[in-house]
Amino acid sequence: MAKKYQHFREFYPYYLTEHSKASTRTLHYIGTTLFFVLLITGLIRGKWYYFALLPVMGYGFAWAGHFFAEKNKPATFTYPLWSLAADFKMYFDWLGGSLNRKLENALRQNG
Repeated sequence: MAKKYQHFREFYPYYLTEHSKASTRTLHYIGTTLFFVLLITGLIRGKWYYFALLPVMGYGFAWAGHFFAEKNKPATFTYPLWSLAADFKMYFDWLGGSLNRKLENALRQNG
């Protein structure tokens, strides 16, 4: 990653371009969904050891997508907090139906 991002609004389009393959995004969605399921289940049941599994679920699926499908280095290694925020934003953009438009714009600008 050559460019140093100073603002999240600049970083997010880059983040989307690093998830151009549907298989990578699908693995992210699986991991993020499992993250939320474990978080809610752990809170409801009071099973605090569930929280130890949160990074395994969230990052495990996402990194598999990067290493095996996208064939790139996860942005988490350079921008850990922004990547986490961007993963949640991408997930909710997908659920809300705005992700395809944002991804197309990002690919046009950065691709």
